Amino acid sequence: MARIGNSALDVFPLSLGGNVFGWTADEAQSFAVLDAFTGRGGNFVDTADVYSAWVPGNGGGVSEKIIGAWLARRGRRDDVVIATKVGSHPDFKGLRADTIKKGAEASLRRLGVDHIDLYYTHRDDPEVPVEEIITALDALVKEGKVRAIGASNISAERLAASLDFSEREGLARYEIVQPLYSLVERDTFEGPLADLVAARGLSTAPYYALASGFLTGKYRPGTEVDSARAGKAGQYLSTPTGPKVLAALDEVAAAHGAEVTTVALAWLAAQPTVVAPIASARTVEQVPALTAVAELELTEQEVAALTAAAS
Repeated sequence: MARIGNSALDVFPLSLGGNVFGWTADEAQSFAVLDAFTGRGGNFVDTADVYSAWVPGNGGGVSEKIIGAWLARRGRRDDVVIATKVGSHPDFKGLRADTIKKGAEASLRRLGVDHIDLYYTHRDDPEVPVEEIITALDALVKEGKVRAIGASNISAERLAASLDFSEREGLARYEIVQPLYSLVERDTFEGPLADLVAARGLSTAPYYALASGFLTGKYRPGTEVDSARAGKAGQYLSTPTGPKVLAALDEVAAAHGAEVTTVALAWLAAQPTVVAPIASARTVEQVPALTAVAELELTEQEVAALTAAAS
């Protein structure tokens, strides 16, 4: 287990993404995946109020409802860390104080819980001052409705301003960031944002850690994959680094007798500040390769070789 920032939250080194719940996985499949994940020691589940509003007939909130039903059915509330997000739901867009408050109340109802362990702003809202955002989030913490806060999709400048305000006013501060980050998507995080996160003692939980499935190794030249994300994942094959990354992953995976998926996650886990990459599973069979990251430690040479392939 690893501690998130300066919070009191200790989490398994892999966060199970809930974006597929109610989308490519129905309730029964989602329950089975959650059972398999927690059965292998997992305790960190990531969702958002908007999941999965992009599906016709789905107004958002379905993932939260499924997770809430599972928590109630299994009686697992006290030993699972639930992260959700505000700002992208069709009915609660943006980060005005009132939107944050109403969005949190709606998420609490759907999850069927009295508090959210980790509450992220889903996307920064540059039109709203950081003072308003942080004050609204701090109010939720003071009311006991949220234990810790984080920021997804935020710039280094806005993160620094938020942290400075929290420190100056003695308010809750962001303890974790959730950026787009993987072996084939490094530019968004590496650089000023990563440096700031490290300097200020925050943690990182990268999303799209497997690049929409590309880093599982199942997307190869001449192959067709039946997946809702096949189009996006397949695009990496045509990039200069995509095939090189797959070759490097294959070599390290063979050396360890591990899945390519696990190695890709282990590379992320080896990066400074990364506490738990986020990856989703549509079936029970996909879970072991995700949770195996807890046992796989790459050598410095292996990390360097993967980084070089991705450069």
